[in-house]
Amino acid sequence: MLSDKVRRKLPELPDKPGCYLMRDRRGKIIYIGKALSLRKRVQSYFRTGTWVKADPKLRGLIRSVDDFDILVTRNEAEALLTEGQLIKDYKPRYNVDMRDDKRFLMLKIDPAEPWPQFKAVRLRKDDGAVYLGPYVNSVATRAAMDFVEKTFGLRKCRPLNPGPEDHRHCINDIVRYCSAPCVGRIPRPDYLQKVESACAFLRGETPVLLQDLRERMEEAAGLHKFEEAAALRDTWLMLKEICSQRARVLSTPEMKTVDARVGVEELRLALGIPSPLRLMECYDISNISGKHSVASQVCAVDGVPAPARYRHYRIKTVHQSDDPAMMAEVIRRRFERLRTEGGVPPDLLIVDGGLTQLNAAQGEMVRLGYERIPVIGLAKRYEEIHVPGSPLPLRFPADSKALYVLQRIRDEAHRFALAYHRTLRARRLRESVIDEIPGMGDKRKAALLTHFGSVRRLQRAREEDIAAVPGIGAAMAAEIAGWLHRKERDTDGV
Repeated sequence: MLSDKVRRKLPELPDKPGCYLMRDRRGKIIYIGKALSLRKRVQSYFRTGTWVKADPKLRGLIRSVDDFDILVTRNEAEALLTEGQLIKDYKPRYNVDMRDDKRFLMLKIDPAEPWPQFKAVRLRKDDGAVYLGPYVNSVATRAAMDFVEKTFGLRKCRPLNPGPEDHRHCINDIVRYCSAPCVGRIPRPDYLQKVESACAFLRGETPVLLQDLRERMEEAAGLHKFEEAAALRDTWLMLKEICSQRARVLSTPEMKTVDARVGVEELRLALGIPSPLRLMECYDISNISGKHSVASQVCAVDGVPAPARYRHYRIKTVHQSDDPAMMAEVIRRRFERLRTEGGVPPDLLIVDGGLTQLNAAQGEMVRLGYERIPVIGLAKRYEEIHVPGSPLPLRFPADSKALYVLQRIRDEAHRFALAYHRTLRARRLRESVIDEIPGMGDKRKAALLTHFGSVRRLQRAREEDIAAVPGIGAAMAAEIAGWLHRKERDTDGV
C-alpha cells in the first residue's frame, strides 16, 4: 500500500536528473539513488510490475518506504557525485554500493618531484600536489591519463627519480612517446612545461587538441578506415567528458583580477553595452520535491566574485517545480526592494538558464521599470548566451576570458544555491523526526523548535523542561521524551 505522502508526491516528480532519498515511517533515510529522470525512476518503484518481478530485497525496500525527498541536479554526472556524498553522509541500510567510503578518481601530479608523473588517486591530501577532478567515469579518467602521457611525453615508470640504469629495462620512449628524462633527453624546465600543458588540457583550457583529434577521426572515416575512426571517436568522447566535467560539475579555474577585467571588457563589447560593467549579478534556482525551493543571488565586481554581496531566497509563491516562475519571483523581490530601499543597481543581470528563465526575468525588469539594465541568460548545455530580441544565441570560444567570467559567476550562483539547499534539506530531515510523534501538530512543533532551537537540543532536554513549553504539558512531554528515546535507541540498532 502506498502511503499518502508517496501518493501525493509521485505525480509532481520532475523529468530532470537528480537524487532521491527514501525514508521509512520513522523518518530515517533507508535508501538513496540517482536518476537521469527522477519522474521515471522513482515512479518505477511503485508499479505493480515492479512488485511482481522484484527480488526480496527490493520488495522489502518498497514495503518500508513511507516518504521520499528529491534533489534536482544539473546533469547525471552531478547526480552521481551527489549520490555518493549523500550515501557517505547518511549510510542508508539498503545501500550496498559506496558504503565502503569509495571515492571518485582524481588525477594527481606533484611538481616538487624530480620528474613529476600523473597518478590516479581517490583521496585528496594537503601535500602541495595538484589534483584534477574528481571524475565520475573511471574508464574515461584512465584513458585521459594515458592520452596526456603519450601526447606530452610524460613518464610512466615507477622510480621517483629514474636514471640510466632504469632506462636499460624500459622502452617507453619508443612505444609510448616518453621524453626519457632518465637519460637526459630533456631538461627539467622543459619537462615541467610539458606537465603544465598537460594540466591545462585536463582543465579544458586547450580545446585545440580535442579539435585536432576530431579532425583525425573525420579524416580516417573519410578514408574508410572505420576501425581507426571508431577508436579515435571513443577516445575523443572520453576526453571531451573529462575536460568538460570540471566546468559543469565543479567550478571554473580561478582567474586573476587582470584576466577578469579583460573578460568583462570582452563581454561588454560582444553584448554591445555602452557603459562599463562594474557590477554584475547572477541568479540560480535550486529545488527539492517542489518544496523548500531556493534561489541564489551572487555578485561580481570587475569580474571577481564579491561574497559580501551574496544573497539567498526561499521561494514563497511557487509551490511546484517551475523554474521560470521562481526566477520571476526572485527578480521581483530583489528589484522591488531595490526600488523601496535604494542601493546600487547592477550593470548586467545574468540568469542561469535559457530563454524561458530569461523571458521571465526580463518581464519583471520591464514591469518594475528597470528595462535599461541588460539581462542575459547562460544556458549550460552548450554555454550559449541568450540575449533578449536576438534570434540566435551568442557563443564564445572555449578559451575566451569573457566565457570564463560568465562561467565563474554562474558556477558561484549554483554553488551558493546548492549550499543553502543542502542546509534546508538537512534541517528538514532533522525536524521530520518529531513529525511522527502522536499528537504532534504544527503549532506544537513550532513551539518546541522555537524554544529549544533544534531537534538535537530537544533530544537532550529533560522531561520537565519540555513540559514547560507553552502548549505541551506534562502528559505530552512524557510522550515526546519517550518517543525520542525509543527513536534514538532504534536508530542506534539499525
